[in-house]
Amino acid sequence: MVHLQNDWDALLAEEFTKDYYLALRAFLKNAYGRGKVYPPMYDIFNALKLTSYNQVKVVVVGQDPYINPGEAHGLAFSVLPEAKVPPSLANIFKELAADVGCSIPNHGHLVHWAQQGVLLLNNVLTVDAGRSRSHANKGWEKFTDAVLQRLNDRVDPIVFLLWGKDAQAKGKLITAPQHLILSAAHPSPLAGGRFFGCKHFSKTNDFLIKCGQTPIDWAIPEAGGGA
Repeated sequence: MVHLQNDWDALLAEEFTKDYYLALRAFLKNAYGRGKVYPPMYDIFNALKLTSYNQVKVVVVGQDPYINPGEAHGLAFSVLPEAKVPPSLANIFKELAADVGCSIPNHGHLVHWAQQGVLLLNNVLTVDAGRSRSHANKGWEKFTDAVLQRLNDRVDPIVFLLWGKDAQAKGKLITAPQHLILSAAHPSPLAGGRFFGCKHFSKTNDFLIKCGQTPIDWAIPEAGGGA
């Protein structure tokens, strides 16, 4: 049984009993038993554990976890503090610096954002080592749809940052008029720099302030400084 230790437990309790999730659980038991899967088993739900339902101000939708050792830890786009910053995250940091003037940090651990209400949610929460999208169409998409549907039901406004086609496909679930959807190209180098100039970080904070909420402190503390 999954225990998230916050208000997500009650909201998702029914989801964890559905046939698709039980089939997904059986698939994952086999996958983790036969080979290397990322993130580590106890980190799968870190995004939901670190950012409770009522705390969510911003949702960043990713694709699936990083496929290299020592990177994925359950938060979309984030890596462990000792890992090299991946290219997509490096581009996020470049846009962040250009948009709001934040210094580019010396690591890619985004827990600082999660603790402020930025839900860093991948579309698919697990992956085989070295094989992108290897756990696609196993049930995770239904689960993360359910998460977004519950967030859509929230009365308080939320900003949804949808970067790339996979994330943008989730946009159809966000129908409540109080929320803000911001879409851009994926920050991957493959997108040819079309992510740059989206100004999503400043637009997010402008919206939060307009709604009477505290803006996000996007500046990532340097490693060793509480990151």
